[in-house]
Amino acid sequence: MLLYKLWRSFIKEILLLKRDIGGIVIIFVMPLLLIITITLIQDSTFKNMEGSKIPIIFIDNDKSEISGNIKKQLENSKTFELLTDFNEKTAEQAVFGGDYQMAIVIPKNLTKDINTNIEAKVQTIVSSFGLETDSSAAQKNTSKAKDIRLYFDPATNISFKNNVMNAVNKMVFEIENKKIYKAFQDQLGTTEDLKNNSLIAFKEITPKKGNLDVLPNSVQHNVPAWALFAIFFIVVPLSINLVKEKSQGTSVRARISPTPYFIHILGKTFTYLIICVIQFLLMVAVGIYLFPYMDLPQFDVTGKMLPLIIVTIFAGLAAIGFGVLLGTVADTQEQSAPFGATSVVVLAAVGGIWVPVFLMPEFMQTIAKFSPMNWGLNAYYDIILRSSGIGGIAKEITFLFLFYIAMVAISLLYERKQNAV
Repeated sequence: MLLYKLWRSFIKEILLLKRDIGGIVIIFVMPLLLIITITLIQDSTFKNMEGSKIPIIFIDNDKSEISGNIKKQLENSKTFELLTDFNEKTAEQAVFGGDYQMAIVIPKNLTKDINTNIEAKVQTIVSSFGLETDSSAAQKNTSKAKDIRLYFDPATNISFKNNVMNAVNKMVFEIENKKIYKAFQDQLGTTEDLKNNSLIAFKEITPKKGNLDVLPNSVQHNVPAWALFAIFFIVVPLSINLVKEKSQGTSVRARISPTPYFIHILGKTFTYLIICVIQFLLMVAVGIYLFPYMDLPQFDVTGKMLPLIIVTIFAGLAAIGFGVLLGTVADTQEQSAPFGATSVVVLAAVGGIWVPVFLMPEFMQTIAKFSPMNWGLNAYYDIILRSSGIGGIAKEITFLFLFYIAMVAISLLYERKQNAV
């Protein structure tokens, strides 16, 4: 009997949704537009050694060995496209005007002055060993340190600035080291080649699939992130329907009927859970079939579909629970609609959908741990990027289910209190 009542409640929800076809279309179409647009925008960020080059202005006033080495390394980085038809004044105007992200200006006599400084310092050190050198003359020949001037567009991201400055510093440091070794070799009169080889190197170890490295890309990050955003966006239509039922008297009839009120809530849960799964499947279909035609990586779900569906179901339960609570507490659609949309955006921001959690301030990272979107996103990433199974995501799906139980329980208690005689 309860199953029949649950079925009738489900049919009732379907009939309600059919009255708002436009709203249902938005629920499905809006996330698809979001995922396509944002993935296209972010794809170059995730491409490794294949992304489009960033045009930067390079002005060489030195025109000698060191500036040539810096230019060569910048070109070999495959990150930058060097533009050389500028002088410093026009470069400053172009960068500060927002036409280019940055300009690098190599000062005059950079190679000459560095060679002079290194030779003077090496002579001073060698003379301290008791070897005969003209250290006093060397000290007179030293000159002030040269500045490689970097112009950045004021709108340039701070992390980009830091990365470029670190790269330039590394280039200059390596060049100086080689020259210091060469200067010692000349001063000591040795014929042995003192090579400046690094004693420590970095080797990145990445997950492998067969003989190929598994590297993250824009699709692997955006499909689960925006699928989760779409799932939680059902809070808006769900809460609006609950408010409509209160204003139209449907909820009163549901309470006085012999059917328990929790059956009414379960009917909504099953209905919107189906919508959540359909949303996710549409996102996956776009990642698998559409993205390759847009020159984007294909979304690989080989052997991962079952755990992904399980996470989707529990994430959908969390979203439905939040929507039920909002629709129960709100008195008008003017309250539920804007608050529901705003709260979903806030949860997405806090949960790491837009900005990775590790980039947030420490107190925001703590807050993110309590966000249901963060639980769902971590579960998706564990499956897609870390190849975890059901056991690896047990904690996250448990939290999502408990969140649903808590939201529905609070809703039922609030509803009982409001209608107590």
